[in-house]
Amino acid sequence: MKLKLKIWRQKSKTSKGKFEIYHVDANEHMSFLEMLDVLNEQLVAEKKEPVAFEHDCREGICGTCGMVINGRPHGLLQGTTTCQLHMRFFKDGDTIVIEPYKAKAFPVIKDLVVDRSPLDKIIQAGGFISINTGQAQDANNTPIEKDISSKAFDAAACIGCGACVAACPNGAAMLFTSAKISHLGLLPQGSVETDRRVMRMVVQMDKEGFGSCSNIGACEVECPKEIKLTNIARMNRYYYKSAFASDN
Repeated sequence: MKLKLKIWRQKSKTSKGKFEIYHVDANEHMSFLEMLDVLNEQLVAEKKEPVAFEHDCREGICGTCGMVINGRPHGLLQGTTTCQLHMRFFKDGDTIVIEPYKAKAFPVIKDLVVDRSPLDKIIQAGGFISINTGQAQDANNTPIEKDISSKAFDAAACIGCGACVAACPNGAAMLFTSAKISHLGLLPQGSVETDRRVMRMVVQMDKEGFGSCSNIGACEVECPKEIKLTNIARMNRYYYKSAFASDN
């Protein structure tokens, strides 16, 4: 299939970016990143600068492949990362607009690559969890209700790709932060530090320049792991509980 690509090109954080037009022949069995690989091989052969984009596992679990495709983080399919999006979902002759995440907290490094280190800083602010050291305990020694373990597992599925931030008109990181808080706070091993953790992570989130949540819900829709908004509600409960406890 023949495709027209409208790609954001920006040399550095300080330089001014712009869209540039490219044409590429792609196979419907290619993944979206493989299609970009073909484009870059073409550009290198023409002695032109290849398009910079992030990738690692290409299996939908590392979260590095985020980009905005035709106005949607990770593209048109729900619950799918960019690397798992295949070209069979596009048509011959399509024009595809590809751009980096646009958020105050995610400055562009080059082309489609943005700085998502603020998400790492939020996690670091969460600190440690209390566990017994020494020989590993049998899992059955710590009974956990199925409903609780399922909710924690679903929250832990967050891969930190930043699609929620890119989808939010406010550039909020509430879905990401709440997922990390939930998957630790719901389990007994991490519940001990819940109050301190939620306060530190929320403070760091604000410090990094992320916007506020206004319950639009775009974050849940665009999340490739379909993290639920209920995690935000849980984080808010944890936060207010911690705030009131610290005032007493």
